[in-house]
Amino acid sequence: MHKINIYSIAKSNNDEFDLISNDFIKMSSKYAKVESFNMFNKKISKAQMIGQRESQQAYTDAFLPHMQGFNIALDVKGKKLDSFKFAKLIDDKVTINFFIGGAYGFNNEFLQLCDAKISLSELTMAHKIAHVVLMEQIFRGLCINNNHPYHK
Repeated sequence: MHKINIYSIAKSNNDEFDLISNDFIKMSSKYAKVESFNMFNKKISKAQMIGQRESQQAYTDAFLPHMQGFNIALDVKGKKLDSFKFAKLIDDKVTINFFIGGAYGFNNEFLQLCDAKISLSELTMAHKIAHVVLMEQIFRGLCINNNHPYHK
């Protein structure tokens, strides 16, 4: 069974977006163990008041300990995939880690450590919306890979 982790530079709010994400986690559970982790901390908060370079380094520091497995960064310059290519990307991997950066994105050093860089859209989205879109695509990809009709 797949293990899929989503690491985000976000604060926990327990709002409507979290309810939607939790629904996708529940629906995905027959195909994979999906977990979401909000990594926002005091170091990141302080770095974001200083600037881009410090913020990106704080994001990297928060994410580095979680890079065991196949690592995918969501990045504005990442590859754009349709749902079938996304499904293929996550197929046959035991542990998959998705990383959603903060307001300043990722530094090049972090991106080079990742196995793949993808973009969900050319549009800029609020962090919570990007998270929900990713959760839906993970569920859709799992359905495609398991011949479930959801994706039709």
